[in-house]
Amino acid sequence: MTTVPLDPPSGRSTLPFVDARHPDRPIDVNLYRAPGYRPGGDVVFVQHGMLRNGDDYRDFWIPAADRHDLLIVAPTFGDAYFPKPESYNNGLVIRDDGTVAAADDWLYGVPARILAALRQAGAVTQAKVRIFGHSAGGQFVHRLLATQADPPFAVAFAANSGWYTLPTLERRFPEGLGGIGLGETALVRWLAWPMVIFAGDQDVLTDDPSLPAQAEALAQGPMRFARAHFMLDFARREAARRRVPCNWQIVVVPGIGHDGGAMSRAAAALWFEGRIPPAGELGQPAEARLRL
Repeated sequence: MTTVPLDPPSGRSTLPFVDARHPDRPIDVNLYRAPGYRPGGDVVFVQHGMLRNGDDYRDFWIPAADRHDLLIVAPTFGDAYFPKPESYNNGLVIRDDGTVAAADDWLYGVPARILAALRQAGAVTQAKVRIFGHSAGGQFVHRLLATQADPPFAVAFAANSGWYTLPTLERRFPEGLGGIGLGETALVRWLAWPMVIFAGDQDVLTDDPSLPAQAEALAQGPMRFARAHFMLDFARREAARRRVPCNWQIVVVPGIGHDGGAMSRAAAALWFEGRIPPAGELGQPAEARLRL
């Protein structure tokens, strides 16, 4: 684990982070520390989409941070060091030669190590925080929950994912959890985790060039909104077959398409105000609009 603390000043900042498991792949951590935030206050990790724009995703959360005295933590996994979905969405689990990387090298462990660096600096004191991911970041978040035995998150929203890793050991990763060394215990633990699939009901484009279109993704539905429901239905069937709990749910955001800013504002309002604002208040007309 890194020994370099992260101590964000008030306001916007971007601090370098070198992960001990990937020392040759630096990560920019985009932060916003609200004037009223104090250690012990609410902390939100935000996972960007395929544009690798953690700074934009941090900024989406600034109004909520100022209203609710938050610390926003938005790592950027840049294309130069984490190219293609295999490196970010799929977490470096499968190497280029098709072999499975050591579990400690999977990218899904990085947020926990960033959180540890913030704790070491005294900027964060609590053991569990919140995490939100949109699009490719939604893929990252739900795969993190699937693969990490004790993720340091009390709440997790996976928003508008392009497609999903299904809770089954009978399909190989990333379609399922098979072939990477995880077993029934990990699968049951994931099903029991209170994961939220956060879905804009206008995320229905079928010809979006960024929509995953491999056979495994198309089998989950023609668009992101359909795939979100497929994921939950699949999980409930798997849990029922095993006679174990499935604590997942879908939360639908009316009138919103594939818009990282609008979905961020909806999540913030739901978490800290107990409501999902209407689409007009979220800053997007009813028709779908791409903001990855």
